[in-house]
Amino acid sequence: MLRTHHCGELRLAEAGIRVTLAGWLQRSRDFGGMTFIDLRDRYGITQLVFNMETDAGLCEEARKLGREYVIQVTGKVAERSNKNPNLPTGDIEIIVEEIKVLNQAKIPPFTIEDKTDGGDELRMQYRYLDLRRPVVRKNMELRHRMAMETRNYLSDQGFLEIETPFMIRSTPEGARDFVVPSRMNPGEFYALPQSPQTFKQLLMVSGFDRYFQIVRCFRDEDLRADRQPEFTQIDCEMSFVEREDVLHTFEGLTRHLFSKVKGLQTDPFPRMTYADAMRLYGSDKPDIRFGMTFFELTPWVRGHGFPVFDSAELVAGINVPGAAGYTRKQLDELTDWVKRPQIGAKGLVYVRYNEDGTLKSSVDKFYTEEQLKKWASEMDARPGDLMLILSGDTHHTRKALGELRLEMGQRLGLRNPEVFSPLWVVDFPLLEWDEEAARFFAMHHPFTSPLPDDIPLLATDPGKVRADAYDLVINGVEIGGGSIRIHDRGLQQQMFKALGFSEQEARSQFGFLLNAFEFGAPPHGGIAFGFDRLCSLFGGSESIRDFIAFPKNNAGRDVMINSPAPISEAQLKELNIRTV
Repeated sequence: MLRTHHCGELRLAEAGIRVTLAGWLQRSRDFGGMTFIDLRDRYGITQLVFNMETDAGLCEEARKLGREYVIQVTGKVAERSNKNPNLPTGDIEIIVEEIKVLNQAKIPPFTIEDKTDGGDELRMQYRYLDLRRPVVRKNMELRHRMAMETRNYLSDQGFLEIETPFMIRSTPEGARDFVVPSRMNPGEFYALPQSPQTFKQLLMVSGFDRYFQIVRCFRDEDLRADRQPEFTQIDCEMSFVEREDVLHTFEGLTRHLFSKVKGLQTDPFPRMTYADAMRLYGSDKPDIRFGMTFFELTPWVRGHGFPVFDSAELVAGINVPGAAGYTRKQLDELTDWVKRPQIGAKGLVYVRYNEDGTLKSSVDKFYTEEQLKKWASEMDARPGDLMLILSGDTHHTRKALGELRLEMGQRLGLRNPEVFSPLWVVDFPLLEWDEEAARFFAMHHPFTSPLPDDIPLLATDPGKVRADAYDLVINGVEIGGGSIRIHDRGLQQQMFKALGFSEQEARSQFGFLLNAFEFGAPPHGGIAFGFDRLCSLFGGSESIRDFIAFPKNNAGRDVMINSPAPISEAQLKELNIRTV
């Protein structure tokens, strides 16, 4: 071995022993008669000392070393006179007796420190250097620990980790597939899996009643901070279960992770229907760390000559505690904020509930103070509060008000990343109508079971059918989603019919699954957690890229290896692909 210890383990108890360390030169400090070097490896930093009086040649040699040189040193552990309480090794230093350069290094394009001077694109281009930074290394360590704790918990619960294929067939539902041409079968393509959904259901038919996999998945979709073209799921399925069994098991997994990784004990997770989530928060993934739920004011505001409210399908607002002191400038800025295309509101009505009990609004021309007090009563407002109100069609008003609620929560410091508020959202719509395609699409996927009471509606009013589905939401982020699956061939065929599939299309795309259902498919259900999102949530980051070793940028490119990239004409010819 080129080292006897790593750079994070030596303590005062080892003072006086001779050790050999190896790592990267983090920084060097020259004080004339003394030179100090911080040596870094994956485990930490240890200070090295070179003394001009005791070994001038060695000290001169040390001064010639550059940042990120890979070096090996041998010396004695000594107590530091100037201790560093910010380092685990801050009580000791190494009095160096021998030094060897294992490899030289060019000056890195950015500083290899927590607070680096490198921008996102530059750090992604040199990701192998970015991964040397302790803050990024800690993210990778957190990810590893969460994966290990997930495996430990699920294994203890009787789950088997089973791998499923990466090269499958393309299906028309869901996001766009990444496809792979087959050289052996000209004109035919594999698809990379968006999830192992059908395979894990087939494993249930096979009798493996508890399956999991920490698995790579692929979706060719538009990107943002919490999306990547390739991502990782904790993918799970269980047989002979009902919804409550799945929720109990995976609430247990989540609480296990909070306990083992964050040292937090959590209460049982509350439940909320999709309908209530949309009505109260305007989102199917509400952030319940703070209040400010919606109040619907439509009956109280119509018929008073204010055309914006009179013509609106919905008038709703939030009460912002203690914000009555907002200035006119701040309120105008908020109005401009909700009018942005990303939010889409046409305007904002405000009502200040002043500390003296009076009310002042932007619509005083149309409403008396007594009428405004009725609004305040309906919205549970108190002196010192600020009421913010939007109007329009129901869907867009709720969505815009939900964004405004989150913005106010952020401005008021109510979205603390160290506070965690998990929530199960249940009873989603089974189907959603697409105007452009003029047909229904599955809100989750085509194998989701309807709630038993709603099955008759599949034939008569499919838009009203609720799914036996559930999402785990933490701090306004959808962490996981799943459902009880259809296990009856007849019901699965009804579902395909509701989705507009002909019998021939259903057989062509999913005949293997329909056939499997004829050989004794058990009742089953499951869930998949977005592992990257879960890691970023635990790590206090809004971007999953911080927790992926080699992520893509927002254009889906790996700027380090310059991928995707063209392939040669010879390769294209071999794959029977013609370029335009």
